[in-house]
Amino acid sequence: MSSLSSSYIHSMAATSQDHAETPFRPKLGCVKDLAESIDLTSIPSKYAYFDNTTLNKDDIDVIVEGQIPTIDFSLLNSTFPDQRAKVIQDLREACQEWGFFLVINHGIPESLMEKMLDMCKDYFDQTEEEKLKCGGEHVLAPIRSGTSFNASVEKVFFWRDFLKVWVHPQFHSPPTPAGFSEISLEYCKRTRQVARELIKGISESLGLEECYIDKAMDLESCFQILIANLYPPCPQPELAMGMPPHSDHGLLTLLTQNETDGLQLNHNGKWVNVHALPNTFLVNTGDHLEILSNGKYKSVVHRAVVNNKATRISLAMAHGPNLEKAVTPVTELVDNENNPPLYHGIKYKEYLELQQSNQLSGKSILNHVRI
Repeated sequence: MSSLSSSYIHSMAATSQDHAETPFRPKLGCVKDLAESIDLTSIPSKYAYFDNTTLNKDDIDVIVEGQIPTIDFSLLNSTFPDQRAKVIQDLREACQEWGFFLVINHGIPESLMEKMLDMCKDYFDQTEEEKLKCGGEHVLAPIRSGTSFNASVEKVFFWRDFLKVWVHPQFHSPPTPAGFSEISLEYCKRTRQVARELIKGISESLGLEECYIDKAMDLESCFQILIANLYPPCPQPELAMGMPPHSDHGLLTLLTQNETDGLQLNHNGKWVNVHALPNTFLVNTGDHLEILSNGKYKSVVHRAVVNNKATRISLAMAHGPNLEKAVTPVTELVDNENNPPLYHGIKYKEYLELQQSNQLSGKSILNHVRI
């Protein structure tokens, strides 16, 4: 199976290096600081995602409420064959039709989920001096704190501050706030277990052995990253965007949030508002599940919108292959005559760096590895 052209990788890597060395670095926490300005009545022009003539009206017209597929995680370990077969079928339909599902009965204590969200809030409430201790500037720094997505290359900033931490196979943690390391270590371990069990079920739903993807992608040493997002109230939410339409790298992302909604996903060309129930995970499929399945399961495009009333905090746990794994379509799902490979192979670490070093836009990076 062919690999992504070395000229493309080298050119994009050079661009990434240029971006990493850009001297400009926005003030950390600038959106939170900006939102808390007592005289703020309109957003600065650099945050205006839509122009004043459209006000996103066409987009608002197509937003619909959708019935999100629900997966009962406890049934994946059911001793009753019919129950397990049913949840495998549910996973197949959710991945084929939505690329997104709600997970219930996952076994992680609600108290732990709440503590982790509280830790994220405490992190963002710190002084800029404290957050600067997590100021890794390279896109693959193990701990990185900042604003927007990649402010060094963006012409328009997003109404978002973030913390990104590599937590597996090597565990990292910001030094403060107190307790963050202990709570996040337990939370990451538990969510990683849930993700691997879901991937086993997804593997079986593709007609593969239960542990096929787990073994092929070396998920014992999987890459797991904690991404905490802060979306403060915005005086003109119709003009700003928390995160633009994009798909995630990796296999699965497990997301939880506080009681403020803002996640929307693109389903059949329409934006669907996602409402998270307490003690559940919102799970979306990533680009590398699309590559592995040779397009049978598509990564879902989603975005984060903002409001003018409440702060939204979300916590995404992204799960991908071992960073050194070259990801290609699974041989068993490829037939050169009727179902040829649709994607070039690319090492996961290279793909991750390309996505994180450039502007976020739909499936722009995935499109570059399509054959």
